[in-house]
Amino acid sequence: MLSFPIRLAECGLGEGDALPMALDHMVQHLVSSSRPQLQFYPPLRGNPLWKKTVLAMGEAEVLSTPHNIQISDVTCDSFRVAWEMTPEDTARVTHYFIDLSRKEGGEQNRFKHRDVPTKLVAKAVPLPMAVRGHWFLSPRTDYCVAVQTAIRQPDGDYQVSEWSQVVEFCTGDYAMDHLQQLFDKAQGAAGRMLQFSVFYRNQHPEYFHFVRTECGGVMPLSLKDNSGSHGSPINGKLGGVFLSCNTEFDTGLPPKDSPYGPLRFHISAGHLLNPNTHLYFADFYCMYTAYHYVVLVLAPAGSEGDRFCSGRMPLLDITANPFLIYVPGPEPTFRHASDVILEVLYTEPLALDQGTLQQISGHHQLMSLSTANAKKDPSCKVCNISVGR
Repeated sequence: MLSFPIRLAECGLGEGDALPMALDHMVQHLVSSSRPQLQFYPPLRGNPLWKKTVLAMGEAEVLSTPHNIQISDVTCDSFRVAWEMTPEDTARVTHYFIDLSRKEGGEQNRFKHRDVPTKLVAKAVPLPMAVRGHWFLSPRTDYCVAVQTAIRQPDGDYQVSEWSQVVEFCTGDYAMDHLQQLFDKAQGAAGRMLQFSVFYRNQHPEYFHFVRTECGGVMPLSLKDNSGSHGSPINGKLGGVFLSCNTEFDTGLPPKDSPYGPLRFHISAGHLLNPNTHLYFADFYCMYTAYHYVVLVLAPAGSEGDRFCSGRMPLLDITANPFLIYVPGPEPTFRHASDVILEVLYTEPLALDQGTLQQISGHHQLMSLSTANAKKDPSCKVCNISVGR
């Protein structure tokens, strides 16, 4: 685009004067020949000459900057965005530009140049506008977003507004349908069922000494860490006592080794898994390894933990599910999935005198198997779903 600086003083004009006929003819000639950009010094914005010249060049009036950005209906992979603009702009805007990025280290997002179409160009629709599927949003992640409005010109270029202010929001947890997708994947990896008789918890001697001396012999609830899927609704929100139930294939007993400590608390399976408890599916993940983990929640019916899980996570039938089952009868039996490692979060405190405590016989600690704050492998096709990790 050509640029022709025209100094008013050199033309013998003040800011309020009319264009001489010769200068008017020059403007018309330049507009018809090359569509130049005329730059007046001092600027003529607010001067009657400015509007006449702009209209003569066929350019529309400047778009107002979108303001009062509002984010609503946020899920783990979608949101709605709305803003305010003048009624005149609402009638003539043809497109929206939306720029979205993760909030990294508290730094504000750096947007592209205002004249360059950004990450999402969408045709103008009534607000609020639903944004879903345009990016692979991650659950529980802070994002920054800003918007521009635009008018598409006949030559394909856009007349754009200034960027709006940047607003921040955080995506949500996995919804029920996302957890159902994880459940379906986990079901395919569960394998056949093996019988077991006890839940158990391994810890170091210092932990059990603390429980006896500071907690009255009752294992307190610990808040679930951020290991596993980032969008699991229990991460950082639900407290409980983590237990295991997996057994060795050849002995039918708990493994001899543990990454969590040399002392093991045992409690009868029937004490926790019975018709008075509810079983929920919470997560399915791996840590860059061939084996996978399934996280289940056991909550006494009507308890605070049960109320938290109800409606958030799939409720499983304790007598018929792929992971952990109660087989009723005069002498109930219990079975666990053999091809996944089960992590069971029991949502009530457990007293040590409800079970037994003993030293494990293993000679080494498999620290690589610890899942404390473990990050899920985002590339695994077995345990990932498309909405995030």
